[in-house]
Amino acid sequence: MATAAEFGLGFGVEIPFVNHLGFAMVRMQDGESELHYEARPEHLNSFGVTHGGASMTLLDVTMATAARSVAPEMGVVTIEMKTSFMQAAQGPLVAKGRLIHRTATLAFTEATVFDAKGRPCTHATGTFKYVRRLPVGPGSVNELRAIATD
Repeated sequence: MATAAEFGLGFGVEIPFVNHLGFAMVRMQDGESELHYEARPEHLNSFGVTHGGASMTLLDVTMATAARSVAPEMGVVTIEMKTSFMQAAQGPLVAKGRLIHRTATLAFTEATVFDAKGRPCTHATGTFKYVRRLPVGPGSVNELRAIATD
């Protein structure tokens, strides 16, 4: 599976958990996103299929990138997410996300994960809050702290 770098795309920020899972962003433009993912053995459940937590993380990141695609200078935080599991997610997976509606501070999104045969496996809707990104780290005047969501 190609990496985000091979597609020439990145998430715009370092996300260690996403790096660990190996998500590859293929599209992040005009309120849409597409990510690819193939679960490694440690990402499977006891039935040998992609763990629901990995699928939910894929949906969360896919919806967040759809939201950020119209305001890449902003970050987003998940406010609410509803997930439906329709069938086991196996093999290479493709997640497609869409920004349904945006206000000044909120994004309403949806995403679906498809298996290699194009069948929908999981679907989610989510609400995200846009937040400003502040520089952090050595030499920064902004210490790392929790993001205010109100």
